[in-house]
Amino acid sequence: MITLDEIKKNTEIRQLILGSQEQLNALGFTEHSFRHIGIVSQRAGEILKTLGYDKERVELAKIAGYMHDIGNCVNRNNHAHSGAILAYQILKDMGMNCKDRTDIMMAIGNHDEQTGTAVNDISAALILADKSDVHRDRVVNTNIANFDKHDKVNYAVTDSKFIIDKNERKIKLDLKIDTKISPVLNYFEIFLDRTMMSKSAAKFLNIWFELIINDTKLL
Repeated sequence: MITLDEIKKNTEIRQLILGSQEQLNALGFTEHSFRHIGIVSQRAGEILKTLGYDKERVELAKIAGYMHDIGNCVNRNNHAHSGAILAYQILKDMGMNCKDRTDIMMAIGNHDEQTGTAVNDISAALILADKSDVHRDRVVNTNIANFDKHDKVNYAVTDSKFIIDKNERKIKLDLKIDTKISPVLNYFEIFLDRTMMSKSAAKFLNIWFELIINDTKLL
């Protein structure tokens, strides 16, 4: 079985990740590179592990999380679709079996809230892991005077906790937002679709998604 460690050592994948961030930097987007994909990979795997999935599915979720944004190297638009096709071919070249690479392709191809939805366990875990990564560490722009709304919202999040509660079968995203930087309403202006997508993905896994902002339960 292909492992996450092998994926991390693959020079082609690494270059796609670097190229993706180079392109997003030019476009003024938040960080989608090794920090983000590392968090998404870890969280996606932890979700399935905590819910009792076997180690093979856990490893596939980690790989999907690590590779999910490589399509940004092609173009930000439709990056989920182009990334899915790139991932399928790379994993085929690496010798991954057809079923596993198809499942990963489906997950990557459905992780964007504009066009995707949870279609299997890996995609559901990937969606929850990806949409939960909101924090000031994602802001690449160092000039606060030039922040766009995405920069402001992410920079306003001073603390972010991602909690998987096996007993209550619940995933909690607990955020602290500095309202002097950005009001909570602005979070929903950007993240409402992502929040609803997370809720749907949790339902696919037969669990509940709970959002807490500044100690107030909102979902």
